[in-house]
Amino acid sequence: MDAVIAWFLDPANWSGSGGIPSRTIEHLELSGLAVVVAALIAIPAGLFIGHTGRGAVATVAVGNLGRAVPSYAMLVIFVPILHIGFTNALAALVLLAIPPILTNTYAAMQGVDRDMVEAGRGMGMTELELLRRVEVPLALPVIIAGLRVAAVAVVATATLWALVGGGAVGRVIVDGFALRDQPQLVGGAILVAVLAVITERAFSLLERIAVSPGLRDVRRGPAPADLAPPSVQGGVAP
Repeated sequence: MDAVIAWFLDPANWSGSGGIPSRTIEHLELSGLAVVVAALIAIPAGLFIGHTGRGAVATVAVGNLGRAVPSYAMLVIFVPILHIGFTNALAALVLLAIPPILTNTYAAMQGVDRDMVEAGRGMGMTELELLRRVEVPLALPVIIAGLRVAAVAVVATATLWALVGGGAVGRVIVDGFALRDQPQLVGGAILVAVLAVITERAFSLLERIAVSPGLRDVRRGPAPADLAPPSVQGGVAP
């Protein structure tokens, strides 16, 4: 462990194009762009499918396919098409991120109380107004949960880019393995773990900011006292 700490404290590992800051920025740029592109594709599709009910079977199939295909296999498959580089890794990570975002968005829309939707229709809302003012606010917590799952998976998987000649933090791990430099290998793994934890906590914070306290209370359910019979809450009911 002392050798790993010494590796982190070595100034040479914090400068240059192969230093920790540069590799971390590469990692975050690739991961962030992949999640954004996947969200721009999957969230509108999930909202449409969840609102209309069309394409539900295809959504489940996409979700299952995304879990079945290994990420490294997707990186290798894209090499003949996109060659080795940023675009190759980006395409593979976008495909990795789409299934959890799509399935969570669809599930979130399906979980919206139908009585509230019908009440909105009864008030004269258009389908677009229903989507924007009723369904999306109620579905937002589960949608953000899907984004969180996708983002953490992408951050962890982006390390594989180094196996097909790429950079990011994965390059630190691959170079450490090639040089049989265990402190560098372990240090790179710690960097990836820290980035994944920070990503998870960032999306948890985003959920607290984006979701109104009332909706969070609904998700947690009523307090135990509210579920108790009248005799327990404050005496026998008359």
